[in-house]
Amino acid sequence: MHAPSAAAVNPTTTTTPVLKAVLWDMDGTLVDTEPYWINAEISLVTAHGGHWDEEMAHTLVGSALENSAVVLQNAGVKLSVREIIDHLSAEVIAGIRKVIPWRPGARELLSELHAQGVRCALVTMSERTLATEVVNALDGDYFEFLVTGDEVTHGKPHPEPYLKAVAQLRQSDPELTVAHCAAMEDSVPGVASAVASGVATIAIPNAVALAEDPRRTTWETLAGKTYDDVATVIAHHSRKSGVAL
Repeated sequence: MHAPSAAAVNPTTTTTPVLKAVLWDMDGTLVDTEPYWINAEISLVTAHGGHWDEEMAHTLVGSALENSAVVLQNAGVKLSVREIIDHLSAEVIAGIRKVIPWRPGARELLSELHAQGVRCALVTMSERTLATEVVNALDGDYFEFLVTGDEVTHGKPHPEPYLKAVAQLRQSDPELTVAHCAAMEDSVPGVASAVASGVATIAIPNAVALAEDPRRTTWETLAGKTYDDVATVIAHHSRKSGVAL
């Protein structure tokens, strides 16, 4: 399947795109699981006689798990990539089964978007087992589908995860393009992935600060944000990029 690109949008008309879909990152955006990941990494590296700290862990925030596992191997972990991923994921799952640290305003915005008929999908580098735990803890069936790290060839910061989500949305709505979509992200790799896909990107920095970038919109929090706020970002992105319908 070939995913659509921003170039597929008709540039000759001038109607502002309607918000049709929001693509949500999970770790750090929907839920603040980054402390769980960081603690799991530190414990694992330490158990193998290596050194790993919070600052080092921040360099992996938002990265594909396979890439993170290789970095941890280089830090001294004597396990296979698959074993590292399984171990870290199990630790995070154990954490969220005790307490799910929802990000402020995330569930409220998700619920409002759903009520407004906006399609939502989860686009995460966590694997499906962990993502399903989080989705099942929500109080509604807000996500139409999940794109997870174990289901893509190239993880974030590559645009494949977001383009795959857009392609899946287009299966039931061929007129939908990246111009109708917004992405919610918190990390450097995640924002890079979303921006490269062509979707309007909203960054909500969490564990790691993000450098200024005019290609995205930055919010301090999702608390108090509404459908209208996301629709405004779509319209601004359309004007700025010269992409309209």
